[in-house]
Amino acid sequence: MIEDLLADLAAEGAALEELLVALDPGEWARPTPAAGWTVAAQVAHLAWTDEVALLAATDPDAFPAGAADDPVDDRGAAAADDVPPTVLLARWRAGRRRLAEALAAAPPGVRLPWFGPPMSVASMATARLMETWAHGVDVRDALGLAVEESRRLDHVAHLGVRTRDFAFAAHGLPAPGAPVRVELTRADGSRWSAGPEDAEQRVTGPLLDFCLRVVQRRPRAALRLAAVGPDADRWLDVAQAFAGAPGRGSEGPPPPG
Repeated sequence: MIEDLLADLAAEGAALEELLVALDPGEWARPTPAAGWTVAAQVAHLAWTDEVALLAATDPDAFPAGAADDPVDDRGAAAADDVPPTVLLARWRAGRRRLAEALAAAPPGVRLPWFGPPMSVASMATARLMETWAHGVDVRDALGLAVEESRRLDHVAHLGVRTRDFAFAAHGLPAPGAPVRVELTRADGSRWSAGPEDAEQRVTGPLLDFCLRVVQRRPRAALRLAAVGPDADRWLDVAQAFAGAPGRGSEGPPPPG
């Protein structure tokens, strides 16, 4: 149900905002693992992408020309320069609210333009949740805070599986033909799975680790993920749930996408 998905999207934004409102102004200038990005830049980027998503949902003909072929990099992040944190936070909060209203009102079956193939309303909401969480990981890393798991990460895991072929294509590789079974364990011991049960190739491990991998916020070597089969193994090297150019993966800090 789109209502449930939008509720989870709102909850993910609220969780990050709760952390941000407690920060001193100076903490907004802290560097995050994404090179050149402060905490403020992370929030400015989220605000910008929410605003572009709102444009896609309400006026698709005005979606930036060529945007579908243009990778998401640091656009929007520069808007953090010399902007008081309260103003930046209010902008992001208002944009989240307007986007949620637009997605809830979108006609059934509509496809929204984006950076890559057009998206359904559910896919757009899932992508916004994924990006909000991923940039929240960057902020938590900057502040030295632990990354906690919630059931909202089920959406990120789902998107990570759905974008397998995209990840291969983004790295200039052909999509693998063999199916892969994904079996993940949540922190409470319950299971999340996708793919044919009888698939010979498999990816297993903690759900949180899989989510961190598909948003490329941790190198593969730092995660407790196991792969059986060549396609599954290569997938964990190139996994990428976000639009844009290939990320650096295990070769350096996470990309800003």
